[in-house]
Amino acid sequence: MRYELAPSVLSCNQSRLGEAVLQMMNAGVEWIHFDVMDGQFVPPITFGDQTVRDLRQLGETPFEAHLMTLTPEAHFDAFIDAGCSRIIFHAEATSHGHRLAQALRNRGVQAGASLNPGSPLCLVEPYLDQLDLVLVMTVNPGWGGQQFIPSTLDKVRRLREMAPEIDIEVDGGIVPETLPMVMQAGANVFVAGSYLVRAPSIAEGVASLRRACG
Repeated sequence: MRYELAPSVLSCNQSRLGEAVLQMMNAGVEWIHFDVMDGQFVPPITFGDQTVRDLRQLGETPFEAHLMTLTPEAHFDAFIDAGCSRIIFHAEATSHGHRLAQALRNRGVQAGASLNPGSPLCLVEPYLDQLDLVLVMTVNPGWGGQQFIPSTLDKVRRLREMAPEIDIEVDGGIVPETLPMVMQAGANVFVAGSYLVRAPSIAEGVASLRRACG
């Protein structure tokens, strides 16, 4: 199993976002994760495609956009054109998940679907074969720094049984203590945000998470 780190910029100082992204890139992470919030699907508003476009010039590390929006398909083209290699939409935000996944793949990017902690796997099961990744939220989406929800581990285990080859990403409360638990459950892509901000440096935080991966 391939294990990857996809740190989020959500908890970074937004006035120094470029510095943080460069530090993540220099630390050798596999992806950089952008939490895009519209103030409707979740209460906060974060940033749009222009932020991603401006940061894209800093290096080659792949970007992924996690669209916490009510109409994710309305934003696909903007974030793909800004330089994202993977787009993740919320299964709860659409009744046309199969079509959305196909649309992303047709644009040449990876297709991901995300599930809130309280959402069942049956929301994505019918179109798992059209997805490259499923993101299991291990906190309720909207804010960084929340506590990990242990009951999400069972969802990760069941998803891994259903789809042995798919990438399973987890986001929320991921620290060196919780990462081995989600990894053992079957996750292989790990989003961390506030932990890296609290670490002595982003590089040291990334190294700690690498060690937790074994």
